[in-house]
Amino acid sequence: MKQILVQICQRIGLSGATIIISCTALTWLIGCAVNKQSGDVVAGPTGKSGAQLWAENCVRCHNIRSPGSLSPVQWDVAMMHMRARANLTPEEHKKILEFLKSGS
Repeated sequence: MKQILVQICQRIGLSGATIIISCTALTWLIGCAVNKQSGDVVAGPTGKSGAQLWAENCVRCHNIRSPGSLSPVQWDVAMMHMRARANLTPEEHKKILEFLKSGS
């Protein structure tokens, strides 16, 4: 994880404080990805929730963006393009999209 943060800092020039704030926000968002009915983390056969997959895949190239920053229709379009670029499986794509739409 430390190597990833160092690479991110070198690549996009973020300060240490920004990285810490971003990681804190990411941790909070992952914690928010719970099933509202049962309280269990939403996960499938891969064992990872949409929030976890979003954090692992999307943050590699993007700054953390609130799921509420786009409408569900806009997330459909964005994820259609990013599925191929991020080499997501159909299951990963579906979970991430559900997570993003649940927050918009």
